[in-house]
Amino acid sequence: MNLEIVINNDLKQAMLAKDTKKLNALRAIKAALLLEKTGKDIVSSEIPETVELKLLQKLVKQRKESAVIYTANNRHELAEEELYQASIIEAYLPKQLSDDDVRAIVTEIIAETGANSIKDMGKVMGLASKKIAGQADNKTISEIVKQLLNT
Repeated sequence: MNLEIVINNDLKQAMLAKDTKKLNALRAIKAALLLEKTGKDIVSSEIPETVELKLLQKLVKQRKESAVIYTANNRHELAEEELYQASIIEAYLPKQLSDDDVRAIVTEIIAETGANSIKDMGKVMGLASKKIAGQADNKTISEIVKQLLNT
């Protein structure tokens, strides 16, 4: 099922339940999808699944970064709201891989490509990002690639 349809259905459910916190998170997703849909890169009215995944990951990352900033400034109620919205958005992402799973996949890619130094990081990151798309954030992948190529 299309992500936009799922979001619209969940939006209706949240409205009926009068769940304003969830409603805010879902509206943020819908707004981002609409902006992406009207962008110049989308030829048809359908947004590719890879673009949807990147969009959702971006929204989660924004919420978590905002929560860190709010916590640093003693605005805990705002930080809680951001973390709640991040958890709602994460529910639409595929199940996230553990660090050990990511490490295993990256090790396999390094063996396939014959990468042996940090100079090969770009090649490994490109393949890893495609293979793990949506299941781990690029920051985690990057850290693991650096660790494995430095040893």
